[in-house]
Amino acid sequence: MNSKTRLTLARIAALIVVVGLTVFIFINRDKASTLAAYGYPGIFLLAFVAYATVLLPAPGLAVVFTMGAVFNPFGVALAAAAGAALGEISGYLTGFSGQAVIENLQLYQRMSEWMKKNGRLTVLVLAAVPNPVFDLAGVTAGALKMPLVKFLFWCFLGQLIKMLLFAFVGSTSLKTFFN
Repeated sequence: MNSKTRLTLARIAALIVVVGLTVFIFINRDKASTLAAYGYPGIFLLAFVAYATVLLPAPGLAVVFTMGAVFNPFGVALAAAAGAALGEISGYLTGFSGQAVIENLQLYQRMSEWMKKNGRLTVLVLAAVPNPVFDLAGVTAGALKMPLVKFLFWCFLGQLIKMLLFAFVGSTSLKTFFN
């Protein structure tokens, strides 16, 4: 089997995994919030589940906001950022598997230019800011073959910034509101 055939098979397998995971999470999204009752591991799993979907809404930041008042906000942010960064692998794999599908989109072209100029900063900033565009950043990183470890590192740092903000604001506002 030549390298082009192996690459095609890897892309098809990655796409099947991402689609299957996204459908499973979307079908079971109402049950996901119960994971928060398991403390930091539950928060990690919930963030993973929420961020593993590609372009479909799932709970995530609301739980981080709320759990920041229940647990140590820094611990909540660390668990949620780690889960969210690992969950973003699904977008990365989508890009790796389906580059030909997205390369004609105008937003992808713009994102691709940003990633080529400064991929680390693009991933960091887009992961740190709540926005619907980050899935496309992961897809673009995968399509451009950004090393996965590099993508995960910068994604984790950006997610940590966002999760710290939500956990600490949740902690402060909910404690103030209920005291």
